[in-house]
Amino acid sequence: MAGHSHAKNIMHRKGKSDAVRSKVFSKLAREITVAAKLGMPDPAFNARLRLAVQNARAQSMPRDNIERAIKKASGADTENYDEIRYEGYGPGGVAVIVEALTDNRNRTAANVRSYFAKNGGALGETNSVGFMFDRVGEIYYPAAAGSEDKVMEAAIEAGADDVESDEEGHWIYTSFESLNEVSGALEKVLGEAESAKFVFKPQNQVPVDAEKGATLLKLISIIEDDDDVQNVYANFDISEEDMAKIDAA
Repeated sequence: MAGHSHAKNIMHRKGKSDAVRSKVFSKLAREITVAAKLGMPDPAFNARLRLAVQNARAQSMPRDNIERAIKKASGADTENYDEIRYEGYGPGGVAVIVEALTDNRNRTAANVRSYFAKNGGALGETNSVGFMFDRVGEIYYPAAAGSEDKVMEAAIEAGADDVESDEEGHWIYTSFESLNEVSGALEKVLGEAESAKFVFKPQNQVPVDAEKGATLLKLISIIEDDDDVQNVYANFDISEEDMAKIDAA
């Protein structure tokens, strides 16, 4: 296992306004409800629900909201959400994967298609870009959790596959099957992670200049803002110099 620098310019920093927090909580609640409905309503016996609750706590979601989302799963009037994955290309030939939880497939598909079309991209068929990503577990700790060497040692002992660290934090990667096991082992050494989830990790990254990067980031931001969208993944890399140009524009 080897640690290497995480490309921070692919992370989108959003404000902590009440509107943004409300949208984040809504998406977290939807994931909790779906996880509880598909399995046991007890996090101790439902790995997906346990991860959903852990991520909600990491975002400072109130306990009442979490418990309400779990109880909602057993309600007779609970919406039935479908898990859908959309794939396509953004500006610069960047591959994009969108994960959604929706109670209206037609609405979500039309919206996602429109986002791509209006922002220099094109929605593709299922599996049109998925082969460019690996489905893995990702555990994130902020830099305060420990030094790069400490986190690396803990990750190796826990059975992780890879670690990426920089001045802002540590990203620990596991196989899809071992996320919960590795997360539990790390918690004993480093404390509770800020997030632990399944992700699509790019096998390679596509360099994007400032012009295409600006349009691409706009596309991703618009997709992420959709209430039905849970996650967006893309295989791009923007240099620090070009990222500074985008921020200054």
